[in-house]
Amino acid sequence: MPWSRCWRKSHRQLSHETQQSLEKDGYRALLFTDQVRLQSRRGSLIQARFPELVRAAAELPDGLVLDGELVVWAGERMSFEALQRRAAAGRRSAARLAEELPAHLIVFDVLQLDGEELLHAAYAERRARLEQLFADHDLRAPWTLPRDGRPGDGAGMAHVLDRGPRSGRARHPRH
Repeated sequence: MPWSRCWRKSHRQLSHETQQSLEKDGYRALLFTDQVRLQSRRGSLIQARFPELVRAAAELPDGLVLDGELVVWAGERMSFEALQRRAAAGRRSAARLAEELPAHLIVFDVLQLDGEELLHAAYAERRARLEQLFADHDLRAPWTLPRDGRPGDGAGMAHVLDRGPRSGRARHPRH
């Protein structure tokens, strides 16, 4: 699957307001569950800096590719500064920082499920499959599902479920 197409296709599904909200507080990333990899938007493999996400991803089904935003919570708010510390961490400090500043992935699209590429499927179908994935596997922290991911409505990532970051659902981002 050409992953550059993944970024373009999935990113177009988000409203401008939603894109701006998360670009201030998070890093866009793809999560691959076959031989768990976490890839930045620029194509860098960054899983060594987020060992807690690698451990949690090992529990997800194989053949899955999720598109989302890496964030770090500081109390009730996302902290871009804390995320930058995590992203700059070396192998020695990554484990310690994972304990002190755990990362979450706010997932807004599923690009592959059970090894089946979904890029040509309508966003509504991918969203339904993503919601089913969260329900079937009772996904919680560090995974977060936005309350409403419909493209173009401004609601997607800017308004996530209200149960708070500790339960696996993020609170509203700062603005």
